[in-house]
Amino acid sequence: MQALRNESKDAALNAASEHPIAPPQVQQTNSSWTHLVAGAAGGMATALLTSPLDVLRTRLQSDYYRSHLKSHASAQHMRSSLARSFVLHFSETFEILFSIHRTEGWRSLFRGLGPSLTGVVPATAIKFYAYGNCKRLYPEVFGLDKDATSTHALAAATAGAVTGTATNPIWLVKTRLQLDKSHRNNDGSMRPPQYRNSFDCVKQVIKQEGVKGLYKGLMASYLGVIETTLHLASYERIKVMVARHYERQGKTQSSEVAQGLILSGAAGISKLIAVLIAYPHEVLRTRLRQAPMANGRQKYTGVVQCLRLMVKEEGFVALYGGLTAHMIRTVPSAAITLGTYELVLKLLSRPS
Repeated sequence: MQALRNESKDAALNAASEHPIAPPQVQQTNSSWTHLVAGAAGGMATALLTSPLDVLRTRLQSDYYRSHLKSHASAQHMRSSLARSFVLHFSETFEILFSIHRTEGWRSLFRGLGPSLTGVVPATAIKFYAYGNCKRLYPEVFGLDKDATSTHALAAATAGAVTGTATNPIWLVKTRLQLDKSHRNNDGSMRPPQYRNSFDCVKQVIKQEGVKGLYKGLMASYLGVIETTLHLASYERIKVMVARHYERQGKTQSSEVAQGLILSGAAGISKLIAVLIAYPHEVLRTRLRQAPMANGRQKYTGVVQCLRLMVKEEGFVALYGGLTAHMIRTVPSAAITLGTYELVLKLLSRPS
């Protein structure tokens, strides 16, 4: 009997050695860098697919087309219904998009794509690296439930602040390039664009405005943490609800497909809600990065001053300039980014 017991014990030890807790260990080991890679993949896919709408959005957020839009405004527009105003705004948005192609060529629709890729890839990588790891660390540090909304909100706020600080110079260069174009002088001659490329833009900004010029709009970026927090926290809440629903029903191949579609829809819906609430910070950030001049001095000197001056000169509606283009771009972008992120994360986190 003793021999049998010893043999059973040896067999159990051998089974444990053959199947230790290797899969969890591999997944835990990969957890940090998988978020980095998955986020970068999502950002790259989004930047490439939505570049023309990003150019359009940036120009509409600036004062670039303000005179163009004012020339189309009339008393009839002011008296029109809300629905008609929305249709007019929608048509003007696409009119400007097509005019960029006609007057500047199709390449102009991809102006700033270089710094956009240079910015989006590390930005999404940093964002989801910080977010994914904060989701894992904060429950341990603060004793929170890992699926609690407070955990997701705190992790999203941290990720937004870290990403904004690290990548602001890249976005400033992208904004300046997207707004840069040739101009006709008073004598009829054409003045070429101010910046030749991203590197030239950086040199000119540092020379004319100092290193701190690369961080214009940073405070407005911090306001954008509100949007990031609302987006990711609401997305995670829907994600947890979907996971629990399918856990109760049992996991099947068809449910995996349905779950993926539901999560993509959740990413878009949560982004839409976040944008509608927090959009004005996008316009303020673009204006501050654009740094227009007035009477030989910079027109905007800070977030509050920019906000007050815009409302005074252009009305409250100016804070929602480019909203249509932004929503057309950002809602599918959220689905693309988070969809790619979740897919790559799942592939990289599979036990080897």
